[in-house]
Amino acid sequence: MISRSIIISTVCALFLQMVFPIGSLAENCFDSPELKKARQDMILNQIEKRGISSKNVLSSMLNVPRHCFVPKKLIFRAYSDYPLPIGEGQTISQPYIVALMTDYLDLTKDSRVLEIGTGSGYQAAILAEIASEVYTIEIKEKLYEKTNKILSSMHYSNLKTRRGDGYFGWEEYAPFDSIMITAAVDHIPPPLLKQLKNGGRLILPLGHPFSYQNLVMVTKHNNNYTTKQIIGVLFVPMTGHAIDK
Repeated sequence: MISRSIIISTVCALFLQMVFPIGSLAENCFDSPELKKARQDMILNQIEKRGISSKNVLSSMLNVPRHCFVPKKLIFRAYSDYPLPIGEGQTISQPYIVALMTDYLDLTKDSRVLEIGTGSGYQAAILAEIASEVYTIEIKEKLYEKTNKILSSMHYSNLKTRRGDGYFGWEEYAPFDSIMITAAVDHIPPPLLKQLKNGGRLILPLGHPFSYQNLVMVTKHNNNYTTKQIIGVLFVPMTGHAIDK
């Protein structure tokens, strides 16, 4: 069942997109005691109280200034408990969902991760705080250009970005310990399953791209796969080959 809070969060994001024209993302952003306090409160009230206790996840979300990845006009809402619009019909996910998806991948300092759908860049930064290598792909040109500037300014030496259709993955750097898809798709792209290591995990919002989905984790066992349904979610649809099929 889709939780009421997820539906409300998505409606809030759509409402904000109508009310606030989306300008540039918050490049060269600053931090402040007030924003740091908001980040600490976000972790305590939205993440820890919902059962996420991983030190890696909590410390990464404390280290990464979420307000740097939202439009300037929405910085005051950066640490709220819902997604926010970032332009190009896309959103930055609710903080809890970012933490939940990261937590389920069970990353270590040696992990190699592929992210499909860079979006705002926030999730990629969270992954880069934990994993050894992160590869992230964004299909939308304008969003890729904005996000790449932000991520470049943060100097993550272990993070590579690329513009392209994430449906086909990034074969050059495969196989990956973990793969995260941050857009809804009604099937698991076969190229991504092939690029997942044996024993690796893939997490995605699986279901109708224009309706509700379930957050699902897939674990690879040689040529077999097990799946685990986690929670009902509502993500924007994956574009490119995923909807052309």
